[in-house]
Amino acid sequence: MSTMRGAGVVVTGAGGGIGAALARRFAAEGARVVVNDLDAEKARTVAAEIGARARAVPGDASLIVAEAREALGGTVDIYCANAGVGAAGDALSEDDVWSAAWDVNVMAHVRAVRALLPDWLERGSGRFVSTVSAAGLLTMIGAAPYSVTKHGALAYAEWLSLTYRHRGLSVHAICPQGVRTDMLTASGSAGDLVLAATAIEPEAVADALFAAMAEDRFLVLPHPEVAGYHQARAADPDRWLATMNRVQQKWEGTTG
Repeated sequence: MSTMRGAGVVVTGAGGGIGAALARRFAAEGARVVVNDLDAEKARTVAAEIGARARAVPGDASLIVAEAREALGGTVDIYCANAGVGAAGDALSEDDVWSAAWDVNVMAHVRAVRALLPDWLERGSGRFVSTVSAAGLLTMIGAAPYSVTKHGALAYAEWLSLTYRHRGLSVHAICPQGVRTDMLTASGSAGDLVLAATAIEPEAVADALFAAMAEDRFLVLPHPEVAGYHQARAADPDRWLATMNRVQQKWEGTTG
């Protein structure tokens, strides 16, 4: 995309997986990229691999906007809120599990936008990319904190889009199912049952995002079938819940 030439891009959680694939793709398209990750060594490794167009800014994704802006010469054109916590758990999960998921999967996005939005509105342009997951449109068995907070991330992205699109803000919500990353591996037997068979490479997620940006499309669906699942869920919630409950029972049968 020619519009990427020289753009200042921040990608959080870019030490591997989807984030690293996004950082590489933006740089390949001519953007200047800040590679952020809580793991400083991973961030520096990816930035070094990309080369002159990238700079590592490790640290908490919620707190690096000022440093990232400075690294990009004063302007952030695109912010990819990709860092996330794949928190498993159920209705009995402790508060600290919920708090961690909420802080990373939702509040980190809120804090980033708080720091970026005034400049974007003043300039009349900006782009916010939220890595949500299909769990934000649907749900994920065995992962209540993850599912709920990803719903929150989607709701926040929707709100930003409907509130500021006429003022130049473009928003995209990336909602893949399984992607071959460390997070998929960590999802264990639930991920094996629901996600593994149709898992895609992180680079396919980057391709889907660039297609959505070219079309100025909010929803980014690297697994196109998710659109049908989302429609079925909205059209007949009880039938959809009953179907997912059968999946839950099948999973319990494999773990019990």
